[in-house]
Amino acid sequence: MFAAIGRAVVRRPWWVVSTWLAVAVATIVMAPSLGSVTNADQSAFLPSDKESARAADLAERAFPGAEGASGVVVVSRVDKAPLGDADLARLAPLAQRLTAEKPAATAGVVFDPAQQVARNRAVALLGVQFTGAPERSEVQEAVRELRAQLAEELKGTGLTAGVTGEAAIVLDNKQSFADAERIVTVATVALIVALLLLIFRSPLAALLPLLSVGLVLGMSTSLVAATASALDFQIGQELPVLLTVVLFGIGTDYILFLLFRYRERLRAGDAPREAIVAAVERVGEAIFSAAFAVIAAFGALVLAMLGFFTTLGPALAIAVAVMLAAALTLVPAVVALLGRRVFWPARNTTQAAPARRFAAVGRLVARRPAAIIAGTLALLGALAAGSAAFQADYDPIGQLPPDTEATQAFDQLQRGFPAGALQPTTVYLRADRPLTGADIQRFTADLAAVDGVAAPMRPQTSADGSVVGIPLILAAPPYAPASLDLVAGPLREAAHAAAPPGTEVLVGGQTMAYADVRHTTERDFSVIFPVAGVLFVLILAGLLRVALAPIYLVAMVVLGFAATLGATALLFQEGLGRQGLSFIIPIILYLFVSAIGTDYNILMTARLREEIREGRTARQAAALAVEHAGPSVIAAAVILAGTFASLMISGVPFFVEIGFAVTLGIVLVAAVVSVLLVPAVTALAGRAAWWPGTASGRDPALRAERAEHTLSGRR
Repeated sequence: MFAAIGRAVVRRPWWVVSTWLAVAVATIVMAPSLGSVTNADQSAFLPSDKESARAADLAERAFPGAEGASGVVVVSRVDKAPLGDADLARLAPLAQRLTAEKPAATAGVVFDPAQQVARNRAVALLGVQFTGAPERSEVQEAVRELRAQLAEELKGTGLTAGVTGEAAIVLDNKQSFADAERIVTVATVALIVALLLLIFRSPLAALLPLLSVGLVLGMSTSLVAATASALDFQIGQELPVLLTVVLFGIGTDYILFLLFRYRERLRAGDAPREAIVAAVERVGEAIFSAAFAVIAAFGALVLAMLGFFTTLGPALAIAVAVMLAAALTLVPAVVALLGRRVFWPARNTTQAAPARRFAAVGRLVARRPAAIIAGTLALLGALAAGSAAFQADYDPIGQLPPDTEATQAFDQLQRGFPAGALQPTTVYLRADRPLTGADIQRFTADLAAVDGVAAPMRPQTSADGSVVGIPLILAAPPYAPASLDLVAGPLREAAHAAAPPGTEVLVGGQTMAYADVRHTTERDFSVIFPVAGVLFVLILAGLLRVALAPIYLVAMVVLGFAATLGATALLFQEGLGRQGLSFIIPIILYLFVSAIGTDYNILMTARLREEIREGRTARQAAALAVEHAGPSVIAAAVILAGTFASLMISGVPFFVEIGFAVTLGIVLVAAVVSVLLVPAVTALAGRAAWWPGTASGRDPALRAERAEHTLSGRR
């Protein structure tokens, strides 16, 4: 099949290139922008039956106009001194002026001296209510205008103010991620060009992946946006950056595999068009299987309950599918048109390159497979032990750069108030009758007595008196593990126990929403991890047509994932003192490292099978596979690791964490698992590795004899 694809492309390369360009232009022009379907609020992806979602729905019906995002203005003195009487006297008129001049999406600004001035007078708070969800553009514009108004109003007063809270966090989050996307894109492109120039010493070979992947990125972004718009769903704000690094990393890898094999065939004496057909035939199956493994891994996310995962997976799968099609058609067509010029001005396309270092590594693996296995397993096992230290972090503020206004205002807030004052947890009590003052008072007192609740705030009662919302300030930060445990456990249990007969209780607010996110994510992990693992095994079994090898190949990659997670947790939590890693890290890391590790294992195992079919023994095949496939695997890993490493300069903690983790994971699965462990196990297992089938050629003895002479000559 792949030889037929290669021949068809070579026959009409101009037609293939023109078709790709026409489809790309049409897709990009007609589709909506990706930004129009993104959402920065991870709690917005919760299933509708979760308690926080049901509480939000009740609040919207019981308190019309109050269901929008909230905000907090944190006021303090520039000199850090306590607020004086004159300072406090300015705040009520300030709130009135801000309300009178409020932006279109602002319901109002309130100041209650009895509750919103810290006892130590370090800070005072003004409450802000917006008329829409934090993702709406008019709400984000209102936050910007409010910040500008505050700066103007407080000029020369000795006071300073910062806006934080739900709407401000979303705004600063989106801005930080947009800045990160620009930084990462520039760094990724520059790095890939530099690495490809170093590998091929040819500007055309360096620009080919850049232009091809750039075209695919534009198409994929538009296809994802069009799909989301047509099916009326939203995607997480992390997707644009992940699309960039995934496509430039994986896409460059696939193109690299083709170019390496194309150059190998040119060195063997093939004509350029024959060489590209042979390259597609030999590498096409490995690229297809590798891409299919990535697509299957991302596709497994549709089994998740959290909407963030169910939309992220298909979006990335669409992008990889488009990249696969381009790697098998567009890139070979361009190479067919360029011929040998693709490697200009390098002049070694017809001379054999000895790859002495990989040949030496291959001979070592073939001679000492047991020692290689023991050493690599000891390294991976030691790092994997660190995964027991992993703690999931659900704090959206902690994922913001420290210089954002929302983060700095939250830090100021904690100088005088419990951290939970940023996002009070609201407990809703609903009855079929008007609730009495005595009912509300007793219920509030029982909630205030729960350990971990700092103080209740003034209850809000619906127009018909049948619903009351009681805001509670928690002692711990709103997204801390202690707060999530509190609202999902003791507080909810106490609320249900204290509810008067015939009433219903729902716990709402952002803390409860993230407690629901945590519960849903843990469920999703328990489903996606094993399903993706089984899919990897099936894909490898389909490619190799054997039963045993796929199992141990996937087990090795999973061990690489565990080692990566352990090393990342030890560095960031124990070494850098962070309370945890973003809760998304394990599943993203598992899918990327497992899928990409499977890619490299496919490339190495395909070469092992190719050598075995030529009649070589298992150890000879291991030596030759490392020599010939090792450079491709390592070069591809360096490029892919480099693209993810660019995330570490983004300034966003989430991207720094995932950049380090995936970079390390790629290095481990490529250099340790694919280049050392896989050929060593295959060399030691011998024929058992290919059970129940066979990978040998028609005349094993004769071919093995020729291979032995070849190896002797190399030595």
